[in-house]
Amino acid sequence: MAGDSGRVKELRQKTGAGIMDCKQALVESGDDIGKAVDWLRQKGLASAGKKMGRVTNEGVIASYIHAGNKIGVLVEVNCETDFVARNEEFQALVRNLTLQIAASKPSYVRREDVPKEVVEKELEIYRAQAKEMGKPPASWEKIAAGKLEKFYQDSCLLEQSFIKDPNLKVADILTQKIATIGENIGVRRFTRYQLGEEE
Repeated sequence: MAGDSGRVKELRQKTGAGIMDCKQALVESGDDIGKAVDWLRQKGLASAGKKMGRVTNEGVIASYIHAGNKIGVLVEVNCETDFVARNEEFQALVRNLTLQIAASKPSYVRREDVPKEVVEKELEIYRAQAKEMGKPPASWEKIAAGKLEKFYQDSCLLEQSFIKDPNLKVADILTQKIATIGENIGVRRFTRYQLGEEE
């Protein structure tokens, strides 16, 4: 029978969704656990968009020191309640973010954080590269814009490919967690230290 307590429990363990949502998902999917998981994800991702504007005054500051003590990371990740800040799934997300920062060396959280003068300097370099390569002047702006997108993907944490699943961006992982945890989550700031690196 769709939505019996054993199936509901199994679905809750897989997704972390609420009892009523799990029951509804099983009814909608004809008691197929796989389809029910997909149904919950679609519902959750849609509701995640609504949650993204909500205020995040709670959260944690986490640290990570890489083996060998040559790389260290501090990151502040915010959520809406202290209850979620102590939640294992939230803590695991924060841990993954510290690993991402240590491994992928982002300079900014999001593209909006990149100073205008840095963007202009990068565009200037890309235009000069296009000119050096002998590309026609009419194509310089398009080439520069394409290279700027690559710069954002390398330099901005939320735009980077997630180290544990390169098919997803870090922003996608955050959206998924907002959907499953049910609160807005945001990365406020981070610092990455590497031994001997210039400031």
